[in-house]
Amino acid sequence: MYIGCHLSIAKGFEKATQTAIRMNADTFQFFTRNPRGGKARALDLEDIQKMERLRQEKDFGPLIAHAPYTLNPCSKESKTQEFAFLVFREDLKLLQNLSNCFYNFHPGAHVGEGIQEGIRKTAHLLNQIIYPELKTSLLIETMAGQGTEIGSTFEEIAQIIEKIHDNEKIGVCLDTCHVFAAGYDIKFHLDNVLEEFDRIIGINRLKAIHLNDSLMPFSSHKDRHARIGMGEIGLSAILSIVNHPLLKNLPFILETPQDEEGHAKEIRLLRQ
Repeated sequence: MYIGCHLSIAKGFEKATQTAIRMNADTFQFFTRNPRGGKARALDLEDIQKMERLRQEKDFGPLIAHAPYTLNPCSKESKTQEFAFLVFREDLKLLQNLSNCFYNFHPGAHVGEGIQEGIRKTAHLLNQIIYPELKTSLLIETMAGQGTEIGSTFEEIAQIIEKIHDNEKIGVCLDTCHVFAAGYDIKFHLDNVLEEFDRIIGINRLKAIHLNDSLMPFSSHKDRHARIGMGEIGLSAILSIVNHPLLKNLPFILETPQDEEGHAKEIRLLRQ
């Protein structure tokens, strides 16, 4: 099991990797830029090389780069779409310098134009930024279904993937809080949910897990993360997830409301 949490790369990738090692983590997630937008930080190639040596020494799993929350590839506003295109292009160019790293993003909100139009716009943008030499696979994150979000059902994610010409570079990151809030019963019927995922999307597309408990009840369509074992999903169900034969070899990223010490405790708990 590869497990980690979200870490800042403000002091560099080597420092972030050292922090992960101190926490007994063997993966981590990071923002390529401010999560609310802004410019991407310049990469220090020497720093990246030091990180890569550490990752190899400690047998790290894949890293997860997370797109900013303000990115909305299916917005009806042309400026917002242009921003999404520029962020995708810049981030993927930077990530060409990293090995074994995924790029996770929210598929967006249609803001009143309808789910099908949202799906069309997101797929259209992805078709513009994916190219044959791209090293980084992109992960569509499963969403809770707040407001006009797309991607809260496996069918919607499958429709996005089907519309992408070079979709071999497209995978899925399953967020446990989000799918639970969206109405997928991973608490009592995990096997059924995974069977449905496999039938509609294909289990081979599942590349990473955001491991979170949920403050809100099942099928609430509210995205409110809770600490592991302190929410509506519960510790027993979460342990079933991390030990499931189809999931246990994936990278698990904690996005729980914790500081580094709290995340380290959660990592210890899950490893036990």
